Order: sequence, then C-alpha cells, then structure tokens
Amino acid sequence: MAEFFTTPLGIAIIILAQGLAIIAFVMISLLFLVYGDRKIWAAVQMRRGPNVVGAFGILQSVADALKYVVKEIVVPAGADRAVFFLAPMTSFVLSILVWAVIPFNDGWVLSDINVAILFVFAMSSLEVYGVIMGGWASNSKYPFLGAMRSAGQMISYEVSIGLIIIGIIISTGSLNFGDIVRAQDGDYGFFSWYWLPHFPMVFLFFISALAETNRPPFDLPEAESELVAGFMVEYSSTPYLLYMAGEYIAIFMMCALMSILFFGGWLSPIPGLPDGVLWMVGKMAFFFFIFAMVKAITPRYRYDQLMRIGWKVFLPLSLGWVVLVAFAAKFEILGGAYARWAIGG
Repeated sequence: MAEFFTTPLGIAIIILAQGLAIIAFVMISLLFLVYGDRKIWAAVQMRRGPNVVGAFGILQSVADALKYVVKEIVVPAGADRAVFFLAPMTSFVLSILVWAVIPFNDGWVLSDINVAILFVFAMSSLEVYGVIMGGWASNSKYPFLGAMRSAGQMISYEVSIGLIIIGIIISTGSLNFGDIVRAQDGDYGFFSWYWLPHFPMVFLFFISALAETNRPPFDLPEAESELVAGFMVEYSSTPYLLYMAGEYIAIFMMCALMSILFFGGWLSPIPGLPDGVLWMVGKMAFFFFIFAMVKAITPRYRYDQLMRIGWKVFLPLSLGWVVLVAFAAKFEILGGAYARWAIGG
C-alpha cells in the first residue's frame, strides 16, 4: 500500500486530498468568520447579533448560505451572461488558490515553492478581474463605476503591500514563506519576530490590507450612498454568495500573511513552549478580530482621501523603508536584525 502512494496516481490522490483538506479548512473557517464578524459588530453596538439559529446563533451563517443557494438567480436584461457568471467564479477560485502556498506548520503546506510570494501576488492581482468583469457584464452604470473604483483601489494598494514585503524579502533572503518564518525563530521568542525591526510597516501593511480587500473604512467600491452596492448590485443568489465568500477568504488570507510576515507564523511567542499549527490559526483569528473591530468603529473615507493616502503617503514611506532595510541589511546594523540570511535566522 505504501508503494502505491509513490506512483503518479498515488501522488495525485495525495495532492487531491491535501487540496480538499485546505478547502475544507477555509470554507469551515468562513462560516465562523462571518459569525464572529457579526457578533463583534453587535457587541460594539450593544446589541445581540445572531442568536436564533443553532446554539448562540452559531448556525446562522449556514442558514444564510442555504438561503442564497436556493434563491432564484436574476440576470439583468442586456447582461453578458457568460461573463456575468464567470466573474464571481473567478473571484472565488482565485481567492482559494492562494492558500496552496500558505504554511500552517513546518512542512504543512500544499506547495512549498521558492517563489511563494510571487504566486500570492499573481493570484491577488488577478482577483481584480473578477470585480471588473462583474461590473462590466451587469450592463449598468452603478456596478461599472464600482468596478472601476475597486480596480483603482486594489492596484494602488498592491504597490505599497509589495514594497513592504520586499523589505521582508531583503531581511530573509528568500521568497519562501517557510524560510521567512524560520528566519524569525530566535532565542527571544516574540521579540525575535519581524514586527520589531519592521515595526512601522506593520501598520502600513494592515491598513493596505484593509484597502486591498475593500474592508471598511475603505469599502468605497460598495459605498451604498453613492453606488447602491457597487459592482455586486445586480448579483443575487449563488453568484452573490461567491463574491462575498471570495471577499472573506481574501481577508483571512491577509490575516495569514500578517501572521507569517511579521508575527512568526507557527512559532510560539514564548521560548520553551512548543511551536505548532494552533499558534498560526490563533494569530490569524486575532488579526481577523482586529479587522472586525476596525469595521465596527471607523467611518468611511472619501475616495479622493483613499487614493491620496495610497499614492502620496504609503508609496513614499514604503519605498523609503525598502532603501533603509537594504542599507541596514548590507552593513548588518543592529546585530544583523535586518539580515537574517547572513546570521542564519
């Protein structure tokens, strides 16, 4: 039996099983993320939130998903039907594919490639096409305007996110997520992680992640007062569900990137405690809590403010940080804190 799994068919079955396990984790997490999101907003606003379906309302997300699945799909007159249905599928599938290179523990990754960061950038850059396709295919001016807003917003903040990650790459000397986590494995636990030497960029990355995923206060593509509901306004039933699922999965992905790039991934914060997948999942859950709190307590920006911050503040700051990190890594300033590739992590 063991020999079977070394054959091409056996390897294909193993890869398929691993892929299904990742999809199952992401989709089950999605149900709890939506539930947690709504409960956090309710707590901030001093109300109950979901509390009817299931114990403590925990099955409310399942009920909502079933409601969307069984509803009738309404297609606008004059819409491009093929592109109209392809758009939400594109957004959902691309958001799932990114998880193929995310390590949950040492060796726990579907595809341990050396250019994992480039893969994430490629997939996240393509996600904007799902938004543009949906806005254009709807044959309505409001979703099209929302799609254009989203395209400009996502492209703008991908630039700053990319430059911030370049600083991490310079410090590590690798584009592999596993190497980035292992480079943060030091004798000081929590204080060995990249959040300390790259401290200013933690906040820039978090704010850019909010804008990249269209989360409040940067949910301008879905600004109800101006665009009804943005690029998704003509969608209903399962296509709408795919869009919303893709958006939440992208948010959870940003939580995973925050954990890996700045907070040690699966590493324990206290020396002596065992590392493991629970630390990784716990950190992702914590950052999602921060995402939810930001949505609950911050007002929406104007679009011109959003773009000004991206191009006139975040871009020069992140570009200057790359120069500083390159200088510090070259001359091993602060005992090689910015040159983990030189001191072996």
